[in-house]
Amino acid sequence: MTSRAGPGTSTGQTAPTGGRRKRIAPQPGWAGERFGAWLARPLASFHLVVTIATLLTVLGLVMVLSASSVEAYAGGGSAYSLFIQQAMFAGLGAVAFYIALRLPLRVLRQWSFPAFSISVIALVLVLIPGIGAVHGGARRWFDIGPISIQPSEVVKVTLVVWGAHLLASRRGAHLKDILVPLVPAGLLVCLLVVLEPNLSTTIALGIVLMALLWFGGLPVRLFVGIMVSGLVVASVLALSAGYRSDRVRAFFNPGDDPQGANYQARQAKYSLADGGILGRGLGQSRAKWSYLPNSHNDFIFAIIGEELGFLGCMAVLALLAMFVYTGIRIALRSVDPFLRLLTATATTWITAQALINIGYVVGLLPVTGLQLPLVSAGGSSLAITLFMFGIIASAARHEPEAVSALKAGQDGRLSRLLRLPVPEVYTPAPRKPAPRAKTERPRQAPRRQPDAPRRRRAPESRGTSSLRSTRAWEPTYPMPHRPVKRRTGGGSGA
Repeated sequence: MTSRAGPGTSTGQTAPTGGRRKRIAPQPGWAGERFGAWLARPLASFHLVVTIATLLTVLGLVMVLSASSVEAYAGGGSAYSLFIQQAMFAGLGAVAFYIALRLPLRVLRQWSFPAFSISVIALVLVLIPGIGAVHGGARRWFDIGPISIQPSEVVKVTLVVWGAHLLASRRGAHLKDILVPLVPAGLLVCLLVVLEPNLSTTIALGIVLMALLWFGGLPVRLFVGIMVSGLVVASVLALSAGYRSDRVRAFFNPGDDPQGANYQARQAKYSLADGGILGRGLGQSRAKWSYLPNSHNDFIFAIIGEELGFLGCMAVLALLAMFVYTGIRIALRSVDPFLRLLTATATTWITAQALINIGYVVGLLPVTGLQLPLVSAGGSSLAITLFMFGIIASAARHEPEAVSALKAGQDGRLSRLLRLPVPEVYTPAPRKPAPRAKTERPRQAPRRQPDAPRRRRAPESRGTSSLRSTRAWEPTYPMPHRPVKRRTGGGSGA
């Protein structure tokens, strides 16, 4: 009597081979099981980060070319001028991505505070007339030849890296040691960005600061209080300037002033509605013919909806959802507290910025001007975000299973192609042993003086016991990472 098994079953089967029955390993029967088996590989998180960054960047280049060609040609230049500039920054971002992959964690942590200090100095210099360039009424850029660099984009990454290093060095510390100097430094950066003025980047920096405090273990009550205070300050700033208050009033009164404050948001909705399910086709947008201002930048998601339809918008949302899953996966699998804080904060920042951009394009939020990461036109934002993706990809290669696979020589094709070094092994810092009591001479307990006041020493936490050696401004830090040597042995690519 023979057993029958339908196609796709995961039960083991046997095959006759010369009188013997050889057992065949069960194979996944459907796409979900195959994808789950692929996710179980050691370097799956690394491959996911690289794939998501590549797909979003390529999509952004294609859509920037489509959305900016008309306005660039109408301005008297080439239809490819903005696309070429975006492609140049994409190439620069790819180099930054590769540098972040090869950058040792020890070097990243040692230079986190100097890099943050330099970015803060750049924020001060950009406000000085004659040094910072003014575009659109805001002084935010350094013009270096044909290239414009926005220091407020750089400070996002430096704040994430330095804040993660600071909080990881002060684990278990008192509340004051968690808040200082992180919160004053974050508020200083926000103040400098507000003076440009640039409220949208200030919101992004506030998200970074709140994510660091949340993942750093700030008490919930204090976290809620700081968050409410930040929302109040953001509301006051939104209503203080004329153009910002016009945006807020336009959001709450969508039917008023259709040719003024509500024009851009209304045209974005028309563009999305015109796309339908399948879209009008790549390059066939009507809104980019000077009907939708900033269609290649802040409102590029509306052009995606018009040309690629609802399915194109869902593809972008699916890539963002996959990025959130990958970032949380890396943070949960990391044993290094620094990498956990860094990955969780960076994932929160990039995802929140993308959701805010999509939210005001579809009419769920007031227009803020935050760009869609890796997709909207913007050279500094693209290069800096790709560098952040490179740091996240490096964190994925530091997962324990990934380190074991790479140490065993299972590099995979991508790692061998990029010639990436073996990641460092994280080992927790050993605790100092308690001093041994001398046994040569038995010491008698001193007599207790009834009149002398007894002094109690304040309990010393795990993080504050070595605060003098983990100050943010010192060049050396206790970083328990040590490099490992690659084993020369065969292994299948992970």
